[in-house]
Amino acid sequence: MESRAKDEQFYNFKHEYTKMKAKHLKTNHQVVSESSAEATLPSGIDRRTFLMRHAVIGAAAAMTGKNWTPEARAAQAEKEAAAPKMGSKLSPDLDVAKKSKGPVMTVIEEFYKVGPGPSSSHTIGPMRATYDFYQRCTKLPSDQLAQATGLKVHLFGSLSATGKGHGTERASLAGLVGKEPATVDPKFLDEMIAKPEQTYPVKLGDKTFNLSLKDIIYDQPKGDFPHPNTMTCKLLGGEKPIFELEYYSVGGGFIEWKGYKPPDKGQPKYPYATMKELRQHAEKNNLSIAQVMMANEVAVSGKTEEQINTFLDKISDAMLKTVKMGLAAKDDVLPGPIKLHSKAAAVWERAQDDKYEADRAIAMVSACALAASEENARGHLVITAPTGGSAGVMPAIVYALTQSQRKLPMEKVRDGLLAGAAIGYLCKHNATLSGAEGGCQSEVGVASAMAAAFIAQAMDSSPLVLENAAESSLEHHLGMTCDPVAGYVQVPCIERCAFGAVKAWIAYMVATNEIASRHRVDLDTTIKTLADTGRDMSAKYKETSEAGLAQNLVLC
Repeated sequence: MESRAKDEQFYNFKHEYTKMKAKHLKTNHQVVSESSAEATLPSGIDRRTFLMRHAVIGAAAAMTGKNWTPEARAAQAEKEAAAPKMGSKLSPDLDVAKKSKGPVMTVIEEFYKVGPGPSSSHTIGPMRATYDFYQRCTKLPSDQLAQATGLKVHLFGSLSATGKGHGTERASLAGLVGKEPATVDPKFLDEMIAKPEQTYPVKLGDKTFNLSLKDIIYDQPKGDFPHPNTMTCKLLGGEKPIFELEYYSVGGGFIEWKGYKPPDKGQPKYPYATMKELRQHAEKNNLSIAQVMMANEVAVSGKTEEQINTFLDKISDAMLKTVKMGLAAKDDVLPGPIKLHSKAAAVWERAQDDKYEADRAIAMVSACALAASEENARGHLVITAPTGGSAGVMPAIVYALTQSQRKLPMEKVRDGLLAGAAIGYLCKHNATLSGAEGGCQSEVGVASAMAAAFIAQAMDSSPLVLENAAESSLEHHLGMTCDPVAGYVQVPCIERCAFGAVKAWIAYMVATNEIASRHRVDLDTTIKTLADTGRDMSAKYKETSEAGLAQNLVLC
């Protein structure tokens, strides 16, 4: 069936090419016959791919008036046919690829992480990886450290393709010199932008040597890697590696490495791998989703409810802080070549003059999302919920519900964060949180679904209404591509967070006002569709900046 589909696609290309050639060509100079193309077929190149590229180039030439010599056209077709594809399949050896074989085992402190923007997978993940490598190096035997002359990091796949715009090299270098994502001063990272030639001392054993951004190498963007976000860290003695380790930034700031084994954890009190199972636990035991989640957090993490609540308070405070800082920054220009002006403060201020209260509410929620997302674009500290690129969605909802006439009490915020995490856990477990693996549907789409669950839980909705709200919000992000312009998490990323927050609110309003039992689509089906769509999506639409707005928007 697959072969037949490819044949049909090939002949459709030929048919369209023939029609365009007849319509647009008035001379015989611009095109080469397909028999001529067959004659120039290079060895080692797939015939169908070469001929399809050959036909497409000819059709484009016909429509644009561009002249191609037969040799140049064949050479371009050969180049395009031979170009390696961005690896998007995961190695089955990765724990993130094995996760669906048992119950959800993620815990809250793994999920909501504080770190520098603009990307959990391209900034926080790499920084965690290099910090981990630095810590490992400090524990090496003294005779090995005596040989050390330097450290190098090689970035592959999406980390290489769009790392410049994500600040991957700065985050990677910060980790190597001993900075942690949750505590790094954003000014330290800003200095790397202002002074790219600056060197930073690193002490290992009795030796001290200087590192700079030149030690972070953008290596192959395309290839067959275990994960689209692959990187290697090396401790060198001259040109020879003394110690090296391959890492994978698997989304949401989570990392793995070659030979990774997940940490030992307790067993959940209410084991679940699907939303259906989670909701059944809640309904059978007359519990809310948040109560089921808290029981599992205690059982799996070994922490007390008080410790978990303390962490949730820390996360909600951090979310509010990102919004407040973003709203306080007025009309600055965000880093990078796009020269994008921030607008959260302007939207917030102008919203106060809106005549109708409903209009004002929508604009203010949007402004909060823009504010936190702009903080992410500045490379300042944000919270993965579930990722850096989607870090404006949940904070906007938390701010809107607590800093308004509703004045949501802290216990309701905690419940909302637990319920939101439940949705994020399921998407991580059965699909992905990585834009490089699944597109923006896996980032803003999941964040919006989490926010819808947050609202539903905070408003004491039933588990079914909560599921329906999360499902609707996720469903209407399916297929969203990740195409950051110039590789920077700004266009379209910042505004997407505003739309994600508003969609979450709409999803909750629909779910709480419809007849819940008549909701036709369940969350598990939508999460499966999220995974299927991510697998089927062209790799160039998954955080490579090779297509979409990234290709079509001209920066002047």
